[in-house]
Amino acid sequence: MYNSSSITEFLLLPFTDTWELQLLHFGLFLGIYLAALLGNGLILTAIACDHRLHTPMYFFLLNLALLDLGCISTTLPKAMVNSLWDTRAISYQGCAAQVFVFFMSSEIAVLNIMSYDRYVAICKPLHYGTLLRSRACAQMAAAAWGSGFLHAVLHTASIFSLPLCQGNAVDQFFCEIPQILKLSCSEAFLRVVGLIVFSVCLSFGCFVFIVLSYVQIFRAALRIPSEHGRHKAFSTCLPHLAIVSLFISTGMFAYLKPPSLSSPSLDLMMAVLYSVLPPAANPLIYSMRNQELKDAVRKLIGYMLLHH
Repeated sequence: MYNSSSITEFLLLPFTDTWELQLLHFGLFLGIYLAALLGNGLILTAIACDHRLHTPMYFFLLNLALLDLGCISTTLPKAMVNSLWDTRAISYQGCAAQVFVFFMSSEIAVLNIMSYDRYVAICKPLHYGTLLRSRACAQMAAAAWGSGFLHAVLHTASIFSLPLCQGNAVDQFFCEIPQILKLSCSEAFLRVVGLIVFSVCLSFGCFVFIVLSYVQIFRAALRIPSEHGRHKAFSTCLPHLAIVSLFISTGMFAYLKPPSLSSPSLDLMMAVLYSVLPPAANPLIYSMRNQELKDAVRKLIGYMLLHH
């Protein structure tokens, strides 16, 4: 019989029992992690260093890049170390830290603000300077970070106050809340499930707001007389909407799916889709159609090469 006071570590799910395949997973995740670090790091540095990018849109993108770095740095490095050293262990404190930072790095609030920024820019361009002054932008970013912090405290405190008596093996490559809940044998876990359902409903509400914002943006884009202008608006917004949809749908499935649909391989795939793919793909999606950002990144890379 286990209880939470006697557990000093958790055992994470290994990707495979074969050493060669573990090395393959390590190499794959290392590539994804380095791409995420490079992409988000370049965006952060370019926006910070280029005064032309000191606008609301890039300020929110900078916040998203910070959250993405926090999110992916919480999960992948530990999984890579475990694959390389052929171990499954993560300390109790390390597991709690993963849950806290992962929820702190929930990007739905910033994605919400970014969709509002695009809505105002395309649908109400004459009011853009009034509605998105620097003070308003700072307040919105502070609200996003503050809500993330509160969210993380509530979930971490709720989960790690539960008595755990079903062992210490977490069926995931990081400390995911639904998998930790499976280890609990207390009626109190229903309160935590209620908290998770509330959070997921809140996230879904944010997703509906984002979709409605983009519907308005698309309607405005269809009224743009030039074909080039319409193409630019759609090609900028559609990839954003695709990554938001992927993030929300896979996250909701992971947290709300019935136990009958649960299997280690499906759970693993869903976790990769909502926790690893968005932080790695966001730098590409948010910059590939943005000429200003591409120019700033090229200028930054040129400067770095010149001085090294």
